[in-house]
Amino acid sequence: MNGITELIKTLGPTRIASMGAVAAILVGVFALIIFRITAPQMVPLYTDLTLEDSSAVISRLESQGVQHELRNEGATVLVPRDQVFRLRIRLAEEGLPTGGNVGYEIFDKTDTLGATSFVQNINHLRALEGELTRTIRSIDRIAAARVHLVMPERQLFRRDQQPPSASIVLKVRGSLDNGQVRAIQHLVATAVEGLSPQYVSIVDETGRLLASGSGDDAQSAMANTLYERTQLEERRLRAQVEEILNSVVGAGRSRVQVAVDLDFNRITETQELYDPESQVVRSTQIKEENSSSQAQLGGVTAGNQLPQSNGEEGGPGNRDTANITEEIVNYEISKSTKTEIIEAGSVKRLSVAVLVDGVYAPDEQGDLVYEPRTQEELDRIAALVRSAVGYDETRGDTIEVVNLRFAEAPNQIASAAEEGLFDFTRADIMRFIELGVLFVVALLLTLFAVRPLIKRILTKEEPAPAPALLGADGSPLGTTALPQSDVAKEEEPQDQEPQIKWLEQAQAEGAIQVATISKVGDMIEEYPSEAVTIIRGWLNEAA
Repeated sequence: MNGITELIKTLGPTRIASMGAVAAILVGVFALIIFRITAPQMVPLYTDLTLEDSSAVISRLESQGVQHELRNEGATVLVPRDQVFRLRIRLAEEGLPTGGNVGYEIFDKTDTLGATSFVQNINHLRALEGELTRTIRSIDRIAAARVHLVMPERQLFRRDQQPPSASIVLKVRGSLDNGQVRAIQHLVATAVEGLSPQYVSIVDETGRLLASGSGDDAQSAMANTLYERTQLEERRLRAQVEEILNSVVGAGRSRVQVAVDLDFNRITETQELYDPESQVVRSTQIKEENSSSQAQLGGVTAGNQLPQSNGEEGGPGNRDTANITEEIVNYEISKSTKTEIIEAGSVKRLSVAVLVDGVYAPDEQGDLVYEPRTQEELDRIAALVRSAVGYDETRGDTIEVVNLRFAEAPNQIASAAEEGLFDFTRADIMRFIELGVLFVVALLLTLFAVRPLIKRILTKEEPAPAPALLGADGSPLGTTALPQSDVAKEEEPQDQEPQIKWLEQAQAEGAIQVATISKVGDMIEEYPSEAVTIIRGWLNEAA
């Protein structure tokens, strides 16, 4: 204990305070780093919550004692990473979050015995709208949605009924194409009885009309369908060509554009064909007629007009005989009926443009040098493209393969492709940034705060050396230090000092003496001739 006490007295209050400050800073910095590293990483439990859902979720988390944070004005709730899935399962069991809409669970919370039919119909409409809203929000690009259904009341003894309709407001991330808009229309139409997709109106958050819902947009829907079919065919052919070219010229070293002209006319043709060579007798009808007549030469008398008179009384006359034979033959001739329906979408004409880069070879210095491709190689590429797209010369198809130098070199493209090898999530990046900032802060504190304090503690205090005395001519007089006994007498205080004060005074005197001797040696080395003159003068005075 005496040794520790003496050490503390030797160090002094200044050094002890410096050591305490250094220790406090080090403990605080490392405690902060350890706390941040060992702290649980917070990840989003739910995002884009409504105020009602956020309040209900936070209430459940607080009742369970789960650590949580709020971001984006309460729309995002963060929880520890290792508890996120378990909490989602628990909250889903309680029906949270509801998405700001009420679904079919509304019937679990109401008393159906005392509810009127009007209330039941309203609740059913609310539940249907809420369920459709949740389904639409599950689509990737949909951030929020609201659905309004109009279900006309059925009236008795009325033949014409007004069809149901729907209005949808969407908040999207990015933009929706026509196919996705029609998908939402059909999704809602098939979920509501009697609703047609043409009566579903869709508007985005900017007020832009995506689907009119007036019921007369069948032609525009058909046109959009045909346009999308053209784009789909072009993408399919382009992918086939690019897959082949990437294996030949390398990934990213070719550009392909395909233009497809489709025939959107739907043709229905019916033909009846008769084969005269294949005939079969169906029926034969033969008719024979024989007739004879005799003209009387005499006049008309009462005798030849009597029955059974045979007209002999009139005298001889002309006799006519006629024979008629008629034959009718009915044949069965084979007949074929052909009905041909040519659907829309056949390819009328195909145009393919292919742009390929040249070949890069290293030169003597190792730099890549561009070399164009040969015509034979371009012809082979054109043959592959023709086979890939189904080239037909009779339709007027065209295939163009051109070799031009790209603006980007292969090394630039390779470096851009390699950027995806180290993809991190946003949470990982923020974690790395946080740890980096803590490391930089700790390093700066160590260099600019801790290091100077430690250096000051370990460095001995040296008093400032006494200034050298100069002679009358301005030349140094050598050592100006008084004898040790005289210095001790001059600096010795009149009063008795404690022992520790005496030790510090002795150390200061020793440091002054060492500094004085060192300075005298430096003066002698710098002015040797003057030093010799002074020493000779001292010797002469002593003699």
